[in-house]
Amino acid sequence: MADSGNQEITDLQQQVEMLKRQLTQAQTLTALGELVGTTTHEFNNVLMTIINYAKMGMRHKDVATRDKCLEKIHAAGTRAAKITNTVLGMARNRAAGQEPTDLTRLVENTMLLLEREMNKYRIAVDKSFGPIPEAYVNGNQIQQVLLNLLINARQAMPRGGRLLIKLVDDAENEMIDLVVRDYGAGIPAEKLPRIFDSFYSTKSGPDDSGKGGTGLGLSMCRDIIEAHHGHIRVNSTVGKGTAFTLKLPTAAKITAKIAAKRPAVALPQVPTPNVPGQSVVPG
Repeated sequence: MADSGNQEITDLQQQVEMLKRQLTQAQTLTALGELVGTTTHEFNNVLMTIINYAKMGMRHKDVATRDKCLEKIHAAGTRAAKITNTVLGMARNRAAGQEPTDLTRLVENTMLLLEREMNKYRIAVDKSFGPIPEAYVNGNQIQQVLLNLLINARQAMPRGGRLLIKLVDDAENEMIDLVVRDYGAGIPAEKLPRIFDSFYSTKSGPDDSGKGGTGLGLSMCRDIIEAHHGHIRVNSTVGKGTAFTLKLPTAAKITAKIAAKRPAVALPQVPTPNVPGQSVVPG
């Protein structure tokens, strides 16, 4: 009977783990779908810029005007390429592996995808990026976390406001701090202990853009950060806003740990050949 009960428990645990993996995959696809919806509008704005400057160049024959139009078209085309490359990178990079990653570049690319949304809701974005080493992360997963935190911050300021993103090198602990700080409504103290619980949400439902309210976002964020041997913490004051801090390990820290775990390989002893007429002095 005991063996049968243990087997049932093992089977249930395996089913729970499988459901967790499926839920994570569903959350990833949902985030990607929301992102595609957001970037479609941004991409349309870029296309309108290209079309309008192309029309201007066709109407005016002078070299100066045409050169200006071509410069604007080139800048818009470059921006469109960055948008599509970032979205395609998220869609393709589903691997769970981690590697040295430039967090500054990752944050900049993520902000590019949300630029139209931030402008629409009158959110002014301040960036404070200090010099930092590479982080050892899965870029796709950290981008999902960052998108979630940025959208939450935007939703906390429905009448517009200020959003701060910081990157700080915690050299003493070989960690990098990524901070997302809004100046919105804040989270009541009695709700803070539960915000990382699955299916718990401080919102009544999705906003007018169709995002949020499921109670899955922050739970997923916590799981991803902990899988990176990092930490996520939150500080919030009602009426003053909320700050989420992601602490992520540097590439140097993780690679040193990996190297330390590798067993030392002893080099084979090569016998010294005895040559007639020569004596070998031991070293």
